[in-house]
Amino acid sequence: MINLSVNINKVATLRNARGGNVPDVQKFATDCELFGANGITVHPRPDERHIRRSDVFTLRPLVKTEFNIEGYPSDDFMNLVLMVKPEQVTLVPDTPAQLTSNSGWTIAGNEEFLTAVVDRLREAGIRSSIFVDTDLANIKAAAATGADRIELYTEPFAVEFPNNPEKAIAPYIEASRTAHNCGLGVNAGHDLSLLNLEFFASHMPYLQEVSIGHCLISDALYLGIENTIKAYQKALGKHNNYVEHNNRQI
Repeated sequence: MINLSVNINKVATLRNARGGNVPDVQKFATDCELFGANGITVHPRPDERHIRRSDVFTLRPLVKTEFNIEGYPSDDFMNLVLMVKPEQVTLVPDTPAQLTSNSGWTIAGNEEFLTAVVDRLREAGIRSSIFVDTDLANIKAAAATGADRIELYTEPFAVEFPNNPEKAIAPYIEASRTAHNCGLGVNAGHDLSLLNLEFFASHMPYLQEVSIGHCLISDALYLGIENTIKAYQKALGKHNNYVEHNNRQI
């Protein structure tokens, strides 16, 4: 079963554009769980342009499925996640001014740093995931850090998918097999949508979780968040009766 984690950053972006508390980020997160999401993802950046540190603390007791916090493992970020203790922390190589996560880690040259971060997370009982591209040697290096999982950066798949789906998915299949053989769990995210998710999920061996924000929230403008989550779960191979009656399962 592939879990769906909903990234709610864009909801916070909309709230911050006007000030106040509309839309209510906390209620949106709990509603996503109610409608069938298997987890909630946030990415608190240093400038707090969407999710704020205060949101992370408020969400922690409210999220009853899986709480996944993404970010660059700076001292401030590590202090935050070690206080909050989410189920999973996804490590991304973003610079502070970066608009979005648009590349994975190059492990070479960062092994010692990432290993130390993963060790701290493990000691705190937090599952670690490292955001990477499909380079096989790089995935093997990620395994050597002791990480629990990788998250495959899927924008290249999404770009190539309309032209040649089989070509688009091929490196991801190999990457997932390599990760599994190295003892790593496999997550994926970035530009997965209702246009490409069913194909991606049905062809990917060992895939455990997808984290989807921008496309999912954009679809919700037309479909509503409940219908959107059900549509994404259907694309992952889950029937609506599962979503309606088992939305607390992880």
